[in-house]
Amino acid sequence: MKALLEYHTKVIEDDGSIIEIKIWRVPASVHAPHGFKYSLVFVMNGKRVVGYDNEWGKGDHRHFWDQEHPYTFKDVETLFRDFQADMTAAKKGRP
Repeated sequence: MKALLEYHTKVIEDDGSIIEIKIWRVPASVHAPHGFKYSLVFVMNGKRVVGYDNEWGKGDHRHFWDQEHPYTFKDVETLFRDFQADMTAAKKGRP
């Protein structure tokens, strides 16, 4: 089975901020034991301020402002909820 794009959206907000979300269904592997490859990004003023992804070799992790931390993937619904919470915090200027 090759990667199957499950969800993709890209929104450019009135202030120029960009939200892009891509989620693929992939075979479970060491790199994606949960069977998903994902990339969620929120860009303000041309800079990524929030990002969630599971890049091969790095595993599940999140970017918030200039920091990167491991992320515990539970399910897609929780991923969306966590991403939304970080976007809300970033919009309020909280690092």
